[in-house]
Amino acid sequence: MAKRRLDCYVYSFLSDEEVFKTHEESLIAMKQWGFNVSPTWQKCADIQEAMQYINQWEEKRFTLPLGTDGIVLKVNRYDQQRELGYTAKSPRWAISFKYKAMAASTVLTSIRYQVGRTGSVTPVALLTPVLLAGTVVKRASLHNANEIERLGVRLYDTVFVEKGGEIIPKITGVDLNRRTEQSQPISYPTICPACGTPLVRKEGEANHYCPNERGCPPQRQARFEHFIQRRAMNIESLGEGKIEMLIDRGLVETPAGLYSLTSEQLLGLEKIFLDEETGKKRIVSFREKTVDNILTAIERSKAQPLQNVLFALGIRYVGNTTAEKLVDYFGSMDAIMNASQEELLAVPDTGPRIAESVVAWFADPYNRTFVEQLRAAGLQFVGEKKVVEREGDALAGKTFLYTGTFANFSREELENRIAANGGRYSAVFLKN
Repeated sequence: MAKRRLDCYVYSFLSDEEVFKTHEESLIAMKQWGFNVSPTWQKCADIQEAMQYINQWEEKRFTLPLGTDGIVLKVNRYDQQRELGYTAKSPRWAISFKYKAMAASTVLTSIRYQVGRTGSVTPVALLTPVLLAGTVVKRASLHNANEIERLGVRLYDTVFVEKGGEIIPKITGVDLNRRTEQSQPISYPTICPACGTPLVRKEGEANHYCPNERGCPPQRQARFEHFIQRRAMNIESLGEGKIEMLIDRGLVETPAGLYSLTSEQLLGLEKIFLDEETGKKRIVSFREKTVDNILTAIERSKAQPLQNVLFALGIRYVGNTTAEKLVDYFGSMDAIMNASQEELLAVPDTGPRIAESVVAWFADPYNRTFVEQLRAAGLQFVGEKKVVEREGDALAGKTFLYTGTFANFSREELENRIAANGGRYSAVFLKN
C-alpha cells in the first residue's frame, strides 16, 4: 500500500465478543491503537443535532482529502443495533443521507450508440469536456429514446450534467436559453450500429435491442466478459483486449471454447489496439507468464459453484441472487434446464418475466449445446438443494410478504415451507 500511495480509514469494529458497548467507544479505542480513524464523526443527541451536522458538512466536505457524497447516520449502542438487525441488503440501524449532486453545463457534440451483452442499445452523449466534482467529464448516458424525448435534448444543445452518486455522469436537462440555430433533432437509429441488423423494441420496454445476439460483435464480446467476471467464473488475466483477439483469431466461438485452449495456441499472439479517445496505441500480447496465468485461471474456474455457472450463462433477468435461489430450489443444472414455467414460478422471488426468460433460453438448441460443452469441460452442474420437497398445494396461488422475526422459524425456513406448499414469497410490497 505504501508503494502505491494507498491509505484507508477504519470505520467499524467487528468482534464475536462484546468488547465495547457503543460505536463511539470503539472509534476512540481504534484511534488510540494507532488505526487511521476519520476525525469527522460526531455523536448526536437527537435528530435536530444530526441535521445540524449534515448541514455543516454540505460545504465543508470539499475540504477533505478525499471525495464523499453523503453522511451515514448510525445507532450508537451495539445492543440496540443487534435488536434492530438487518434486512437482506442493509442494516436497519444505519441510513445514508446523500447530498444533492453537483452540476455543470456543457455542449452535447454527438451521440455514440453502444450495444450491450443483451443487445440493448444505449445512447452515450459525447460532451465538450467540463470539470465536475474533481474530474473532467467527456461523456454521459442518455439511457434510451424515451429519456432523449423526455429531456427534449438536441445535438449541439447546452446541457446540464450531474454525477449520479457523485460517480456516474448523467444529463438532467437542457439550457433552452442557450439553444442556437445549430441545434439538430436527434434521430434514434433503426439499425444496429455494430452489425446493421434492424433494431426491435419490445412492448412495454424503453430500450431498443439488436436481435442478432450471436453475430453482433459487441454482444459476443460482452458475453465473454460476463462469463469470466469475478461473480461468474472468475477467470483472471483475460482482459477485453485478449478476449477480442481470441474471437478475431477464431480460437473461441463461445465461452465454452476457453476450456479447450492450449499454450501452443496462445503463445506469441499479439495485437495493437488504438484508443479512440486519446489516439494512443497499446500492444496486447500473450507471453509465457501471461499464458500460464490464463490457463491456470481457466482450470481453477471449474471449481466455481453451480450458482456462478448459472449466472455466467447470461440468461436475461437471471442475476446473482436469482441464480442462487434457483440452485437452492432445484439443486442441479439439469433440473433447472427441464423446469416448466409453472415450476419456476414456485421459486421465491421468481416472477413471470424471469420464468419465461429461463424457459425460452433453455429451449434454444444452440444454448443447450453450449451448456453440454460446459458439462464436458468439467464445470459444476450440481449444487446444494436447500428448499424442502413439495408437501402439498395448500398455499397454491397465494403470495406472501412478511417482516419481523418468528419464534418457530428462521426466515429461510419459512420461505422454504411456503414454497413446499405451493405458495410464493415476495420481497416486494406493492401498494395502489
